[in-house]
Amino acid sequence: MTTPPIRVLICEDQALVRAGYITIFSAQPDMDVIGEAADGRAAVEAARRLRPDVVVMDIRMPILDGIEATRQLAGPDTASPAKVLVVTTFNVDEYVYEALKAGASGFLLKDAPPLELVNGVRTIARGDSLLAPAVTRTLIGHFAERLRPADTSRPARDEIVRALTRRELEVLEQLAAGLSNAEIAATLFITPETVKTYVSRILTKLDLRDRVQAVVLAYRVGLVPGAD
Repeated sequence: MTTPPIRVLICEDQALVRAGYITIFSAQPDMDVIGEAADGRAAVEAARRLRPDVVVMDIRMPILDGIEATRQLAGPDTASPAKVLVVTTFNVDEYVYEALKAGASGFLLKDAPPLELVNGVRTIARGDSLLAPAVTRTLIGHFAERLRPADTSRPARDEIVRALTRRELEVLEQLAAGLSNAEIAATLFITPETVKTYVSRILTKLDLRDRVQAVVLAYRVGLVPGAD
């Protein structure tokens, strides 16, 4: 039985960049570019009409920015959240954290090699989240001060501590530090398969959709090594 191609919607206001994405994805035998949008409002309308498997979303767009577009498509109040891959320029965009809170399934930098971009779409299409470890360390670290919790966040932190086992808390801390499953396994002296099991348990216990939301939550409540 042939697997249907991944249906991709491109949302990017720069025509040349948008054309480049279309060329890259259209060249993949397992992908089909089903639409494009040059502003956030058009992105939301196209996504709701076309129901793509993955939305590739720029953050800085006219009319409606990519953060609000992502929130409308994948936010906590969305009945059927879309899978959104945010592609951003780190030195320009200071809103990636907000995009992740809005429901994005992951992010990549715009200067990522085409193969990394293509594999990112495949990762998100199959239901996994995408947090490139090196990018996570740089980006989340850049916002560490902003993300550190106020005292009012402590009850939420206490609830998480009670909900998770000691090992699950250790895995969550490593996730928030930007480590991949393989790196977590090496750090904690367990197998990658065991890490995957722990991550699944963490998401279930905390009612989170993916590891992106786990990272955001860990920073919001201070469950990050060296954050206090």
